[in-house]
Amino acid sequence: MTALSIVEFLLHLRRLNVVLSADGDRLRCSAPTGVMTPDLQNELTARKAELLSFLNGTALATTPTVKRVPRYGELSLSFAQMRLWLLHELEPGGVAYNLPSLVHLRGNLDLSALERSLSEIVRRHEILRTYYSSADGHPVQIIAEPEPFRISVTDLAGLPESARQAEVKRLALLDAQRPFDLGRAPLMRATLLKLAADEQVLLLNVHHIAFDGWSFGIFERELSVLYKAFLQEKASPLSELPIQYADFAAWQREWLQGDVLERQQDYWKKRLSGNLPVLELPTDHARPPVQTYNGKTVSFTFSKILTDALKNLSQREGVTLFVTLLAAFQALLLRYTGQEDMLVGTPIANRNRIEIEGLIGFFVNTLVMRTDLSGNPTFRELMQRVKDTALGAHAHQDLPFEKLVEELNPKRDISHSPIFQVLFSFLNTPMQPLELPGLQASRVKAETGISKFDLSLYAIETPAGLSCTFEYNTDLFNADRIERMVEHYRTLLEGITARPESRLSELPLLTLPERHRMLVEWNETGRAGVEPELCMPEMISWQARQNPEQVALVFDDQQYSYGELERRATQLAQHLRTLGVGPDVLVGLCVERSLDMVVGLLGIVKAGGAYVPLDPAFPEARLAYMIADSGMGVLVTQQQLEEKLPTRPEVVVRLDADWDEIARQDTNNASLPAVRPENLAYVLYTSGSTGQPKGVEIPHSALGNFLRSMQHEPGFTAQDRLLAVTTLSFDIAGLELYLPLVSGGTTIIASREEQYDPARL
Repeated sequence: MTALSIVEFLLHLRRLNVVLSADGDRLRCSAPTGVMTPDLQNELTARKAELLSFLNGTALATTPTVKRVPRYGELSLSFAQMRLWLLHELEPGGVAYNLPSLVHLRGNLDLSALERSLSEIVRRHEILRTYYSSADGHPVQIIAEPEPFRISVTDLAGLPESARQAEVKRLALLDAQRPFDLGRAPLMRATLLKLAADEQVLLLNVHHIAFDGWSFGIFERELSVLYKAFLQEKASPLSELPIQYADFAAWQREWLQGDVLERQQDYWKKRLSGNLPVLELPTDHARPPVQTYNGKTVSFTFSKILTDALKNLSQREGVTLFVTLLAAFQALLLRYTGQEDMLVGTPIANRNRIEIEGLIGFFVNTLVMRTDLSGNPTFRELMQRVKDTALGAHAHQDLPFEKLVEELNPKRDISHSPIFQVLFSFLNTPMQPLELPGLQASRVKAETGISKFDLSLYAIETPAGLSCTFEYNTDLFNADRIERMVEHYRTLLEGITARPESRLSELPLLTLPERHRMLVEWNETGRAGVEPELCMPEMISWQARQNPEQVALVFDDQQYSYGELERRATQLAQHLRTLGVGPDVLVGLCVERSLDMVVGLLGIVKAGGAYVPLDPAFPEARLAYMIADSGMGVLVTQQQLEEKLPTRPEVVVRLDADWDEIARQDTNNASLPAVRPENLAYVLYTSGSTGQPKGVEIPHSALGNFLRSMQHEPGFTAQDRLLAVTTLSFDIAGLELYLPLVSGGTTIIASREEQYDPARL
């Protein structure tokens, strides 16, 4: 349950003259006869824990009353306003905190009555005619005198229907991205787009410093009442407001200090202590060095069946739907990032005082939900963790987020927002329909081109099910990634309702088409016309028979043709055979980067052996471990490297000093053993970052399959040349060395000096 829904529920009870109080762990309730219906009683029972925590933790009934302050002298900004004012000073043309909305109106609109209604709302709510200035180096609020509010009118009726709709979207986006000047009032503007005599779209835009989500509900309720009255030439039926936003700002600064401030700060300092990790979601583009607010949205719905299943699960587990949806969202983020320390922001209305219930203004606060997802818990366990996190946060909701950032003073990185980068918002009380006499009014979703965070998920419960929107930064994500995220979230929720006892790693994420693609399509590796039994040395031998004079290898100013490479590799293989090398026998290879490096590789596998690369640059201790652990009985090396090895196998073959003896061997492949797909090709040792290094055995079947696949997909040909720059100790070296050779192309071997010199590369 969000704090917003708790407050709304409490205020709803007050309107019914239902009084709640907390007595330790008991919830006391008094209500007039007939008010306490079974549904209301069930709601109280279901929300008992949250209500007790809220009533015990909040200052709802004990804090001083908000009173009107004199309008002469300087009027301070609230903490939330202060942050937006500072952001505006840093970026005067910023539009991230514009709050645009669109209303489609069908019927006969009385423009005069609409303008009178908006003028009266601006008169009633001082915050809408407040502007901001500096006094002695700090910002102050200045309340302007009421003036008639004018609506700009643009006539689109002369355009074709298709063009009209496109123009509405264009003008709406332009208006959403037009900045406000905080030094001029009012901080609200309205444009009426006339589509026909009985059809129009109202564009309304307000700056966040004067408005929040709750304010929209107040604004529309008052607009409905005033428009109806002015249409009938009646006076406003709305009573005057006893206090204004400026009074709340003064009250907040007076109240939130001393012990009250210290208690709130102590909780959040402890909760957000230590390292605050940046959520590293997989992105389509590198994060810009300076945070941008360019955004788009993707909207989607969850069926009533799924929504009801989630609500039933929440009720069984003693949590709210907010907790369940947030837990599932955090589980999704965990699966994407692997990060178990999860920080997600969530907005709350912060209207926990009856005096401010009917005020337009910037009251909303943001809570940080920091959840521990370690230990691969079941989803049931995660729900309880999120519930505990939410209860603690809501009980300490009075500290403004702006004050929290100031107090924590995290290391700032202008490439992302501080503390958290992802937002989750849930509203389980949909806004009431806008009722204007003679008009059918409906809200219209429109792109604003703005995203305040990397990613935000907005969810609202409707009679038809959950209606959701992902708002994402377009400088980080492409639309198709977000659309996949929608389906992953849906799949995850369906899996949660089916098996909430599953551990987070076991919950389904992939859609059926994705599972089919991964398990079936991507495993259809058979190709017509390709011999599946052909191994890498045979593939190179075939190329040597076809084009013996073609250049196979180049190193500095030296080169080997295919014929020369085949001859030398075969002679080495024959020599190794006399030393006992055969199928699956491990042979160490410690050579400098050179033409003979490839001769050594091919000679070992032609003899049926499997090579274990020993990089001369490795530390002696690692080389000694690999030689001992592998149990190799033969080492192929070069004379200058032999003495540098800390230990050596019993049999050593030197490609330089022993070559005269090797060159006397037969050059005929026929006497060599046939290399089978199940035979080992090489053994690579892991880095050892998670313990002792381990030798990973790679068979010829895997190597051959990989090379055949790479031959077909990139379309590698005999005319292509590929630079081999990777050390033999990494798997990618097989691609760089062998792909050209099995395709009739040329492998260029980079020297060790070139490996470490980007300019030379």
